[in-house]
Amino acid sequence: MCIRDRYTAEEFNKFDNVSWANHIHPEDREKALGELRTFQEKENKFRIEYRFRKKDGSYIHVEDSGVYQRNEDGSIRKSFGVMKDITGIKLASEKLKESEARYRSFMKNFRGIAFQMGLDFTPILVDGNIEETTGYRRGDFIFGKADWYQIVHPKDREQLFENRERLVNDPLLLIEHEYRIRHRDGKLRWVREIIQNVSDPTGKKRILQGTAYDISKQKEAEESLAKVEEIRKKEIHHRIKNNLQVISSLLELQAEKFNDIEVLEAFRESQNRVATMAIIHEELYRSKNNETLDFSAYLQKLTADLFHSYTVRKGDVNMQLDIEETFLGMDTAIPLGIIINELISNSLKHAFPSGRKGEVCIKLCRTEENSENKSISKIINNIDDKSSVDKNIQYTLVVSDNGLGFPENIDFRNTSSLGLQLVNILVEQLEGTIELEICSGTKFKIWFKETCQSSEKVSSIKGEIQ
Repeated sequence: MCIRDRYTAEEFNKFDNVSWANHIHPEDREKALGELRTFQEKENKFRIEYRFRKKDGSYIHVEDSGVYQRNEDGSIRKSFGVMKDITGIKLASEKLKESEARYRSFMKNFRGIAFQMGLDFTPILVDGNIEETTGYRRGDFIFGKADWYQIVHPKDREQLFENRERLVNDPLLLIEHEYRIRHRDGKLRWVREIIQNVSDPTGKKRILQGTAYDISKQKEAEESLAKVEEIRKKEIHHRIKNNLQVISSLLELQAEKFNDIEVLEAFRESQNRVATMAIIHEELYRSKNNETLDFSAYLQKLTADLFHSYTVRKGDVNMQLDIEETFLGMDTAIPLGIIINELISNSLKHAFPSGRKGEVCIKLCRTEENSENKSISKIINNIDDKSSVDKNIQYTLVVSDNGLGFPENIDFRNTSSLGLQLVNILVEQLEGTIELEICSGTKFKIWFKETCQSSEKVSSIKGEIQ
Protein backbone atom coordinates (compact mmCIF):
# COMPACT_ATOMS: atom_id res chain seq x y z
CA MET A 1 0.00 0.00 0.00
CA CYS A 2 1.10 3.56 -0.66
CA ILE A 3 1.66 4.50 2.99
CA ARG A 4 4.47 1.95 3.37
CA ASP A 5 6.88 4.63 2.27
CA ARG A 6 5.94 6.40 5.51
CA TYR A 7 5.79 3.32 7.79
CA THR A 8 7.65 0.07 7.29
CA ALA A 9 5.54 -3.04 6.79
CA GLU A 10 6.65 -4.31 10.19
CA GLU A 11 5.60 -1.07 11.87
CA PHE A 12 2.24 -0.97 10.14
CA ASN A 13 1.45 -4.65 10.96
CA LYS A 14 1.77 -3.79 14.65
CA PHE A 15 -1.19 -1.36 14.39
CA ASP A 16 -4.24 -2.57 16.34
CA ASN A 17 -7.70 -1.04 15.99
CA VAL A 18 -7.04 1.57 18.66
CA SER A 19 -3.69 2.59 17.19
CA TRP A 20 -5.21 2.79 13.71
CA ALA A 21 -8.14 4.89 14.98
CA ASN A 22 -5.73 7.25 16.75
CA HIS A 23 -3.99 7.92 13.43
CA ILE A 24 -7.23 9.21 11.87
CA HIS A 25 -7.46 12.99 11.88
CA PRO A 26 -9.49 14.12 14.92
CA GLU A 27 -11.94 16.01 12.70
CA ASP A 28 -12.57 12.89 10.59
CA ARG A 29 -12.38 10.20 13.28
CA GLU A 30 -15.96 10.10 14.52
CA LYS A 31 -17.43 10.14 11.02
CA ALA A 32 -15.01 7.51 9.65
CA LEU A 33 -15.54 5.10 12.57
CA GLY A 34 -19.32 5.59 12.37
CA GLU A 35 -19.38 4.81 8.64
CA LEU A 36 -17.17 1.77 9.22
CA ARG A 37 -19.52 0.42 11.91
CA THR A 38 -22.45 0.82 9.51
CA PHE A 39 -20.60 -1.15 6.80
CA GLN A 40 -19.68 -3.87 9.33
CA GLU A 41 -23.30 -4.27 10.39
CA LYS A 42 -24.99 -4.29 6.99
CA GLU A 43 -22.58 -4.63 4.06
CA ASN A 44 -20.02 -7.05 2.63
CA LYS A 45 -18.00 -4.20 1.13
CA PHE A 46 -16.78 -0.94 2.56
CA ARG A 47 -15.36 2.34 1.29
CA ILE A 48 -14.57 5.39 3.42
CA GLU A 49 -12.34 8.45 3.09
CA TYR A 50 -10.44 10.24 5.85
CA ARG A 51 -7.15 11.90 6.68
CA PHE A 52 -4.43 9.61 8.06
CA ARG A 53 -1.40 10.71 10.06
CA LYS A 54 1.98 9.91 8.57
CA LYS A 55 5.05 8.98 10.55
CA ASP A 56 6.31 12.59 10.43
CA GLY A 57 3.01 13.85 11.93
CA SER A 58 1.52 15.34 8.75
CA TYR A 59 -1.68 14.01 7.20
CA ILE A 60 -2.62 12.54 3.86
CA HIS A 61 -6.03 11.83 2.37
CA VAL A 62 -6.72 8.11 1.99
CA GLU A 63 -9.42 5.99 0.45
CA ASP A 64 -9.94 2.90 2.62
CA SER A 65 -11.89 0.20 0.77
CA GLY A 66 -12.26 -3.58 0.96
CA VAL A 67 -14.52 -6.61 1.56
CA TYR A 68 -15.65 -8.65 4.58
CA GLN A 69 -15.67 -12.42 4.88
CA ARG A 70 -18.47 -13.46 7.22
CA ASN A 71 -19.29 -16.59 9.19
CA GLU A 72 -22.58 -18.39 8.77
CA ASP A 73 -24.07 -16.39 11.62
CA GLY A 74 -23.10 -13.14 9.86
CA SER A 75 -20.21 -12.20 12.05
CA ILE A 76 -17.06 -10.94 10.39
CA ARG A 77 -14.34 -13.54 10.12
CA LYS A 78 -11.80 -11.52 8.09
CA SER A 79 -11.52 -8.24 6.18
CA PHE A 80 -9.34 -7.49 3.20
CA GLY A 81 -8.73 -3.93 2.14
CA VAL A 82 -6.54 -1.32 0.52
CA MET A 83 -5.67 2.15 1.80
CA LYS A 84 -4.91 4.40 -1.19
CA ASP A 85 -3.34 7.83 -1.02
CA ILE A 86 -5.78 10.20 -2.76
CA THR A 87 -4.22 13.43 -1.50
CA GLY A 88 -3.55 14.73 -5.02
CA ILE A 89 -7.10 14.04 -6.15
CA LYS A 90 -8.55 15.59 -3.01
CA LEU A 91 -6.46 18.75 -3.27
CA ALA A 92 -7.37 19.12 -6.94
CA SER A 93 -11.05 18.64 -6.09
CA GLU A 94 -10.85 21.21 -3.32
CA LYS A 95 -9.14 23.71 -5.61
CA LEU A 96 -11.83 23.11 -8.21
CA LYS A 97 -14.54 23.76 -5.62
CA GLU A 98 -12.74 26.91 -4.48
CA SER A 99 -12.42 28.04 -8.08
CA GLU A 100 -16.11 27.40 -8.70
CA ALA A 101 -16.98 29.30 -5.52
CA ARG A 102 -14.81 32.22 -6.58
CA TYR A 103 -16.43 32.21 -10.03
CA ARG A 104 -19.92 32.19 -8.48
CA SER A 105 -18.92 35.02 -6.17
CA PHE A 106 -17.41 36.99 -9.07
CA MET A 107 -20.46 36.57 -11.29
CA LYS A 108 -22.79 37.37 -8.38
CA ASN A 109 -21.03 40.73 -7.95
CA PHE A 110 -20.34 41.28 -11.67
CA ARG A 111 -22.28 44.35 -12.81
CA GLY A 112 -22.49 43.19 -16.41
CA ILE A 113 -23.44 40.15 -18.47
CA ALA A 114 -20.83 37.65 -19.66
CA PHE A 115 -21.73 35.45 -22.61
CA GLN A 116 -20.46 32.97 -25.16
CA MET A 117 -22.20 32.00 -28.40
CA GLY A 118 -21.55 29.93 -31.47
CA LEU A 119 -20.70 31.48 -34.82
CA ASP A 120 -24.39 30.99 -35.66
CA PHE A 121 -25.15 33.24 -32.65
CA THR A 122 -26.71 30.41 -30.62
CA PRO A 123 -26.16 31.07 -26.88
CA ILE A 124 -23.70 28.73 -25.15
CA LEU A 125 -23.20 30.52 -21.84
CA VAL A 126 -24.93 33.50 -20.26
CA ASP A 127 -24.10 34.64 -16.75
CA GLY A 128 -23.87 37.69 -14.56
CA ASN A 129 -26.28 40.52 -13.82
CA ILE A 130 -28.84 39.25 -16.32
CA GLU A 131 -32.15 39.72 -14.59
CA GLU A 132 -31.45 43.28 -13.40
CA THR A 133 -30.23 44.35 -16.86
CA THR A 134 -32.90 42.66 -19.00
CA GLY A 135 -35.69 41.52 -16.68
CA TYR A 136 -35.21 37.95 -17.95
CA ARG A 137 -33.54 35.02 -16.23
CA ARG A 138 -30.43 33.21 -17.35
CA GLY A 139 -32.40 30.12 -18.41
CA ASP A 140 -34.74 32.21 -20.57
CA PHE A 141 -31.87 32.90 -22.97
CA ILE A 142 -30.19 29.48 -22.72
CA PHE A 143 -33.40 27.55 -23.35
CA GLY A 144 -34.81 29.87 -25.99
CA LYS A 145 -37.64 31.42 -23.99
CA ALA A 146 -36.11 34.84 -24.68
CA ASP A 147 -34.14 35.98 -27.73
CA TRP A 148 -31.50 38.66 -27.21
CA TYR A 149 -31.99 40.05 -30.72
CA GLN A 150 -35.71 40.48 -30.13
CA ILE A 151 -35.11 42.76 -27.14
CA VAL A 152 -32.63 44.91 -29.09
CA HIS A 153 -34.20 48.16 -30.32
CA PRO A 154 -35.27 47.72 -33.98
CA LYS A 155 -33.21 50.75 -35.10
CA ASP A 156 -30.04 49.25 -33.55
CA ARG A 157 -30.63 45.66 -34.66
CA GLU A 158 -29.21 45.98 -38.18
CA GLN A 159 -25.92 47.48 -36.95
CA LEU A 160 -25.64 44.73 -34.33
CA PHE A 161 -26.06 42.04 -36.99
CA GLU A 162 -23.52 43.72 -39.26
CA ASN A 163 -20.90 43.93 -36.52
CA ARG A 164 -21.34 40.29 -35.55
CA GLU A 165 -21.11 39.22 -39.16
CA ARG A 166 -17.78 41.05 -39.31
CA LEU A 167 -16.63 39.03 -36.31
CA VAL A 168 -17.50 35.78 -38.04
CA ASN A 169 -15.54 36.83 -41.13
CA ASP A 170 -12.51 38.22 -39.29
CA PRO A 171 -11.11 36.11 -36.40
CA LEU A 172 -8.83 38.95 -35.24
CA LEU A 173 -11.60 41.53 -34.92
CA LEU A 174 -12.64 43.11 -31.61
CA ILE A 175 -15.82 45.17 -31.56
CA GLU A 176 -16.99 47.61 -28.92
CA HIS A 177 -20.34 49.24 -29.53
CA GLU A 178 -23.40 50.65 -27.79
CA TYR A 179 -27.05 49.95 -28.46
CA ARG A 180 -30.46 49.93 -26.81
CA ILE A 181 -32.44 47.00 -25.44
CA ARG A 182 -36.03 46.78 -24.25
CA HIS A 183 -36.21 45.65 -20.60
CA ARG A 184 -38.95 43.22 -19.69
CA ASP A 185 -40.72 46.10 -17.90
CA GLY A 186 -40.95 47.91 -21.27
CA LYS A 187 -38.32 50.56 -20.58
CA LEU A 188 -35.36 51.16 -22.88
CA ARG A 189 -31.85 50.65 -21.55
CA TRP A 190 -28.46 51.37 -23.07
CA VAL A 191 -25.77 48.67 -23.04
CA ARG A 192 -22.12 48.73 -24.08
CA GLU A 193 -20.98 45.43 -25.59
CA ILE A 194 -17.42 44.23 -26.11
CA ILE A 195 -17.18 41.05 -28.18
CA GLN A 196 -14.40 39.05 -29.85
CA ASN A 197 -13.46 35.62 -31.18
CA VAL A 198 -11.99 32.99 -28.81
CA SER A 199 -11.37 29.24 -28.90
CA ASP A 200 -13.78 26.85 -27.20
CA PRO A 201 -12.53 24.64 -24.29
CA THR A 202 -11.30 21.98 -26.73
CA GLY A 203 -9.26 24.53 -28.65
CA LYS A 204 -10.63 23.17 -31.92
CA LYS A 205 -13.58 25.48 -32.55
CA ARG A 206 -13.99 29.25 -32.69
CA ILE A 207 -16.75 30.88 -30.68
CA LEU A 208 -17.79 34.45 -29.83
CA GLN A 209 -17.27 35.76 -26.32
CA GLY A 210 -18.11 39.08 -24.79
CA THR A 211 -19.56 41.23 -22.05
CA ALA A 212 -22.44 43.68 -21.97
CA TYR A 213 -22.82 46.47 -19.40
CA ASP A 214 -25.85 48.57 -18.55
CA ILE A 215 -24.78 52.19 -19.22
CA SER A 216 -28.24 53.78 -19.01
CA LYS A 217 -27.34 56.06 -16.09
CA GLN A 218 -24.16 57.13 -17.85
CA LYS A 219 -26.17 57.93 -20.99
CA GLU A 220 -28.69 59.94 -18.98
CA ALA A 221 -25.86 61.91 -17.39
CA GLU A 222 -24.25 62.51 -20.80
CA GLU A 223 -27.55 63.72 -22.25
CA SER A 224 -28.07 66.08 -19.31
CA LEU A 225 -24.56 67.47 -19.68
CA ALA A 226 -25.04 67.80 -23.45
CA LYS A 227 -28.23 69.82 -22.90
CA VAL A 228 -26.46 72.09 -20.43
CA GLU A 229 -23.55 72.51 -22.85
CA GLU A 230 -25.95 73.22 -25.72
CA ILE A 231 -27.72 75.92 -23.70
CA ARG A 232 -24.36 77.39 -22.71
CA LYS A 233 -23.13 77.51 -26.32
CA LYS A 234 -26.40 79.02 -27.53
CA GLU A 235 -26.09 81.71 -24.90
CA ILE A 236 -22.52 82.41 -26.03
CA HIS A 237 -23.62 82.73 -29.68
CA HIS A 238 -26.49 84.99 -28.62
CA ARG A 239 -24.17 87.29 -26.65
CA ILE A 240 -21.61 87.44 -29.47
CA LYS A 241 -24.37 88.29 -31.94
CA ASN A 242 -25.64 91.06 -29.66
CA ASN A 243 -22.13 92.44 -29.19
CA LEU A 244 -21.50 92.45 -32.94
CA GLN A 245 -24.79 94.24 -33.50
CA VAL A 246 -23.72 96.87 -30.96
CA ILE A 247 -20.44 97.31 -32.87
CA SER A 248 -22.37 97.64 -36.15
CA SER A 249 -24.63 100.28 -34.59
CA LEU A 250 -21.61 102.19 -33.27
CA LEU A 251 -20.07 102.18 -36.75
CA GLU A 252 -23.31 103.52 -38.20
CA LEU A 253 -23.48 106.32 -35.61
CA GLN A 254 -19.83 107.18 -36.19
CA ALA A 255 -20.35 107.29 -39.96
CA GLU A 256 -23.00 110.01 -39.56
CA LYS A 257 -20.25 112.45 -38.55
CA PHE A 258 -18.54 112.23 -41.97
CA ASN A 259 -19.48 113.43 -45.41
CA ASP A 260 -16.55 112.04 -47.39
CA ILE A 261 -17.84 109.29 -49.72
CA GLU A 262 -14.75 107.11 -49.33
CA VAL A 263 -14.93 107.28 -45.54
CA LEU A 264 -18.64 106.46 -45.58
CA GLU A 265 -17.97 103.51 -47.91
CA ALA A 266 -15.26 102.25 -45.56
CA PHE A 267 -17.72 102.40 -42.65
CA ARG A 268 -20.38 100.58 -44.65
CA GLU A 269 -17.94 97.83 -45.65
CA SER A 270 -16.91 97.40 -42.03
CA GLN A 271 -20.56 97.21 -40.98
CA ASN A 272 -21.21 94.52 -43.58
CA ARG A 273 -18.23 92.47 -42.37
CA VAL A 274 -19.45 92.67 -38.79
CA ALA A 275 -22.98 91.77 -39.91
CA THR A 276 -21.60 88.78 -41.83
CA MET A 277 -20.25 87.33 -38.57
CA ALA A 278 -23.29 88.38 -36.55
CA ILE A 279 -25.65 86.49 -38.86
CA ILE A 280 -23.59 83.30 -38.39
CA HIS A 281 -23.86 83.52 -34.60
CA GLU A 282 -27.57 84.26 -34.89
CA GLU A 283 -28.10 81.19 -37.09
CA LEU A 284 -26.05 79.02 -34.70
CA TYR A 285 -28.11 80.34 -31.79
CA ARG A 286 -31.35 79.39 -33.54
CA SER A 287 -30.19 76.02 -34.92
CA LYS A 288 -30.82 72.70 -33.18
CA ASN A 289 -27.16 71.79 -33.60
CA ASN A 290 -25.06 74.72 -32.42
CA GLU A 291 -21.88 73.11 -33.76
CA THR A 292 -22.82 73.33 -37.44
CA LEU A 293 -24.51 75.94 -39.57
CA ASP A 294 -27.01 75.48 -42.40
CA PHE A 295 -24.88 77.50 -44.79
CA SER A 296 -27.45 77.60 -47.58
CA ALA A 297 -30.01 79.32 -45.32
CA TYR A 298 -27.29 81.65 -44.06
CA LEU A 299 -26.34 82.70 -47.61
CA GLN A 300 -29.91 83.61 -48.45
CA LYS A 301 -30.07 85.96 -45.46
CA LEU A 302 -26.57 87.36 -46.06
CA THR A 303 -27.21 88.21 -49.72
CA ALA A 304 -30.58 89.75 -48.90
CA ASP A 305 -28.90 92.02 -46.32
CA LEU A 306 -26.17 92.98 -48.81
CA PHE A 307 -28.76 93.98 -51.45
CA HIS A 308 -30.51 96.06 -48.82
CA SER A 309 -27.19 97.63 -47.71
CA TYR A 310 -26.31 98.73 -51.26
CA THR A 311 -29.91 99.84 -51.97
CA VAL A 312 -30.03 97.95 -55.25
CA ARG A 313 -33.14 98.99 -57.12
CA LYS A 314 -35.57 96.17 -57.66
CA GLY A 315 -35.21 94.67 -61.10
CA ASP A 316 -31.79 96.17 -61.83
CA VAL A 317 -29.66 93.37 -60.43
CA ASN A 318 -30.92 89.88 -59.59
CA MET A 319 -29.28 87.38 -57.26
CA GLN A 320 -29.26 83.75 -58.38
CA LEU A 321 -28.51 81.09 -55.78
CA ASP A 322 -27.64 77.51 -56.73
CA ILE A 323 -26.68 76.01 -53.39
CA GLU A 324 -26.63 72.52 -51.99
CA GLU A 325 -27.95 72.27 -48.46
CA THR A 326 -24.62 72.25 -46.66
CA PHE A 327 -23.81 72.18 -42.98
CA LEU A 328 -20.48 73.78 -42.04
CA GLY A 329 -18.64 74.26 -38.78
CA MET A 330 -18.10 77.78 -37.49
CA ASP A 331 -14.36 77.69 -38.28
CA THR A 332 -15.23 77.29 -41.96
CA ALA A 333 -18.49 79.27 -42.10
CA ILE A 334 -17.10 82.57 -40.79
CA PRO A 335 -14.16 82.96 -43.23
CA LEU A 336 -16.30 81.66 -46.10
CA GLY A 337 -19.07 84.12 -45.24
CA ILE A 338 -16.62 87.01 -45.24
CA ILE A 339 -15.20 85.86 -48.62
CA ILE A 340 -18.68 85.83 -50.16
CA ASN A 341 -19.49 89.20 -48.56
CA GLU A 342 -16.41 90.78 -50.17
CA LEU A 343 -16.99 89.28 -53.62
CA ILE A 344 -20.71 90.15 -53.71
CA SER A 345 -19.98 93.66 -52.40
CA ASN A 346 -17.43 94.15 -55.21
CA SER A 347 -19.98 93.06 -57.80
CA LEU A 348 -22.70 95.34 -56.45
CA LYS A 349 -20.30 98.33 -56.25
CA HIS A 350 -18.37 98.00 -59.53
CA ALA A 351 -20.02 95.58 -62.01
CA PHE A 352 -23.24 97.51 -62.70
CA PRO A 353 -22.65 101.27 -62.93
CA SER A 354 -25.21 103.87 -64.04
CA GLY A 355 -28.24 101.61 -63.56
CA ARG A 356 -26.86 98.79 -65.69
CA LYS A 357 -28.93 95.63 -65.25
CA GLY A 358 -27.60 92.13 -64.70
CA GLU A 359 -27.29 89.33 -62.20
CA VAL A 360 -24.95 87.98 -59.56
CA CYS A 361 -24.72 84.21 -59.12
CA ILE A 362 -23.53 82.08 -56.22
CA LYS A 363 -23.06 78.36 -56.65
CA LEU A 364 -21.92 76.05 -53.84
CA CYS A 365 -21.60 72.32 -54.32
CA ARG A 366 -19.52 69.48 -52.96
CA THR A 367 -17.53 66.76 -54.70
CA GLU A 368 -17.35 63.10 -53.74
CA GLU A 369 -15.13 62.15 -50.79
CA ASN A 370 -11.71 60.73 -51.56
CA SER A 371 -12.14 57.00 -51.05
CA GLU A 372 -8.41 56.39 -51.40
CA ASN A 373 -7.86 58.03 -48.03
CA LYS A 374 -10.12 55.60 -46.24
CA SER A 375 -8.64 52.92 -44.01
CA ILE A 376 -10.23 49.99 -42.28
CA SER A 377 -9.27 49.40 -38.67
CA LYS A 378 -9.14 46.00 -37.08
CA ILE A 379 -10.95 47.51 -34.13
CA ILE A 380 -14.39 48.83 -35.02
CA ASN A 381 -16.01 51.30 -32.64
CA ASN A 382 -19.42 52.66 -33.64
CA ILE A 383 -20.01 54.80 -30.54
CA ASP A 384 -19.58 57.96 -32.62
CA ASP A 385 -21.13 56.72 -35.85
CA LYS A 386 -23.68 59.53 -35.82
CA SER A 387 -21.06 62.25 -35.77
CA SER A 388 -21.10 64.59 -38.78
CA VAL A 389 -17.33 64.94 -38.81
CA ASP A 390 -15.90 64.28 -42.27
CA LYS A 391 -12.60 65.69 -43.42
CA ASN A 392 -12.65 64.24 -46.94
CA ILE A 393 -15.39 66.34 -48.58
CA GLN A 394 -14.26 69.07 -50.97
CA TYR A 395 -16.47 72.01 -51.88
CA THR A 396 -16.54 74.31 -54.86
CA LEU A 397 -17.78 77.88 -54.50
CA VAL A 398 -18.43 80.01 -57.59
CA VAL A 399 -19.29 83.72 -57.29
CA SER A 400 -19.92 85.39 -60.65
CA ASP A 401 -21.62 88.33 -62.31
CA ASN A 402 -22.33 89.41 -65.90
CA GLY A 403 -21.29 93.00 -65.34
CA LEU A 404 -18.41 95.05 -66.72
CA GLY A 405 -15.80 92.46 -65.84
CA PHE A 406 -12.71 92.56 -63.65
CA PRO A 407 -10.09 95.13 -64.75
CA GLU A 408 -7.36 93.38 -66.72
CA ASN A 409 -4.63 95.62 -65.33
CA ILE A 410 -5.27 94.55 -61.72
CA ASP A 411 -3.82 91.42 -60.16
CA PHE A 412 -6.46 90.29 -57.67
CA ARG A 413 -3.78 88.40 -55.69
CA ASN A 414 -1.68 91.53 -55.25
CA THR A 415 -3.89 94.57 -54.86
CA SER A 416 -4.40 97.48 -52.50
CA SER A 417 -8.08 96.56 -52.10
CA LEU A 418 -8.68 95.53 -48.49
CA GLY A 419 -11.61 93.36 -49.59
CA LEU A 420 -9.57 91.28 -52.04
CA GLN A 421 -6.70 91.09 -49.58
CA LEU A 422 -9.16 89.57 -47.08
CA VAL A 423 -10.42 87.11 -49.72
CA ASN A 424 -6.90 85.82 -50.45
CA ILE A 425 -5.96 85.59 -46.75
CA LEU A 426 -9.15 83.71 -45.86
CA VAL A 427 -8.89 81.31 -48.81
CA GLU A 428 -5.39 80.47 -47.58
CA GLN A 429 -6.78 80.04 -44.05
CA LEU A 430 -9.25 77.49 -45.44
CA GLU A 431 -6.33 75.75 -47.17
CA GLY A 432 -8.18 76.32 -50.43
CA THR A 433 -7.38 77.65 -53.88
CA ILE A 434 -8.93 80.52 -55.85
CA GLU A 435 -9.07 81.29 -59.58
CA LEU A 436 -10.44 84.22 -61.57
CA GLU A 437 -12.12 83.88 -64.96
CA ILE A 438 -12.91 86.98 -67.02
CA CYS A 439 -15.49 86.16 -69.70
CA SER A 440 -18.69 88.18 -70.11
CA GLY A 441 -18.27 89.40 -66.57
CA THR A 442 -16.32 88.14 -63.56
CA LYS A 443 -16.20 84.65 -62.11
CA PHE A 444 -14.29 83.62 -58.98
CA LYS A 445 -13.88 79.89 -58.32
CA ILE A 446 -12.80 78.68 -54.90
CA TRP A 447 -12.06 75.10 -53.86
CA PHE A 448 -11.83 74.22 -50.17
CA LYS A 449 -12.33 71.39 -47.69
CA GLU A 450 -14.43 71.41 -44.56
CA THR A 451 -11.92 70.94 -41.76
CA CYS A 452 -14.30 70.35 -38.87
CA GLN A 453 -17.84 69.41 -39.78
CA SER A 454 -19.56 68.44 -42.99
CA SER A 455 -22.98 67.83 -44.37
CA GLU A 456 -24.89 64.64 -43.90
CA LYS A 457 -27.84 65.96 -45.86
CA VAL A 458 -27.52 67.18 -49.41
CA SER A 459 -30.38 68.58 -51.41
CA SER A 460 -30.68 71.34 -53.97
CA ILE A 461 -31.86 74.85 -53.17
CA LYS A 462 -32.28 77.19 -56.08
CA GLY A 463 -33.69 80.63 -55.54
CA GLU A 464 -33.70 84.21 -56.70
CA ILE A 465 -33.36 87.38 -54.68
CA GLN A 466 -34.28 90.63 -56.38
